[in-house]
Amino acid sequence: MNSLISTIDQITRLTGHCVRWLALLMVLATCAVVILRYAFDLPSIALQESVMYLHSALFMLGAAYTWQQGGHVRVDVFYRNWIGERQAWVERLGIVLLVVPVCVFLLWVSWEYVASAWAIREKSQEAAGLPFVYLLKSLILLLPVLLLLQAIAEFLKTFRPDESLIAANTNNGDQHD
Repeated sequence: MNSLISTIDQITRLTGHCVRWLALLMVLATCAVVILRYAFDLPSIALQESVMYLHSALFMLGAAYTWQQGGHVRVDVFYRNWIGERQAWVERLGIVLLVVPVCVFLLWVSWEYVASAWAIREKSQEAAGLPFVYLLKSLILLLPVLLLLQAIAEFLKTFRPDESLIAANTNNGDQHD
């Protein structure tokens, strides 16, 4: 069980560490768009679309990493004062009743949408736009897959002794509301 948790956490961590660089690229691309447009009167649709692609990738590929790091907003008015076993049950129920169904639903309703984009190699409607809309739409499938993987790890972590759950919550306590 620990090796599975460790492997999933490692995949999530690696994805998060790679994806966080997209924020820097997004800032640089945005600056380039502004400079090109206002200093040189050279608007670039492709560069503007690349900012949108980077933004989408940052959030969709970074969601599982943010969860792993305790960065998602929580309302834990009662939760933080409960004993470890009660917290573990809340985590389990949240994963089984909320995370998994939402991820499965996203996969189910998005599959044909993404497949259609791939079938026609969908590209931007703008003449000077990027020809990779089908790749962008693929992120819609990667988001729930990465979240489901992390859900498995988080679910399994709830069966560890209380100190691991408490340590995880204490470690990220500043980010909980």
